[in-house]
Amino acid sequence: MPETIRRLKKDVADKGIMFFNEIDQSKLAADAGVTLRPSTLLVFGNPPLGTLFLTSNPAAGLDWPVRLLVYQDDKGDVLVLYTDFAWIAHRHGVTDRDEAFKKAAEVIASITSTVK
Repeated sequence: MPETIRRLKKDVADKGIMFFNEIDQSKLAADAGVTLRPSTLLVFGNPPLGTLFLTSNPAAGLDWPVRLLVYQDDKGDVLVLYTDFAWIAHRHGVTDRDEAFKKAAEVIASITSTVK
């Protein structure tokens, strides 16, 4: 987990993308007396790109900035999940930002491509 998170954060930084927060969900769970496998939420984005979606529909702010969930399954494998950008566009009825969504999808695919 720590190595995967380090690589993801480095790739985000190397691409000049703004990093907002790292939330250790398993620590929050432990602090609340709940056992949770390792789970960390990374929040980042590129305001010039991401805010375009909000200009089409302010409700798109529910899905921006980008959130990337890094977690460990019961076999010990580290996995990374994010919300599909086409689904986000559909969810918020954003039909005038196809190129921006395409670019966002390419960027997130690049960032997550090193996770095995």
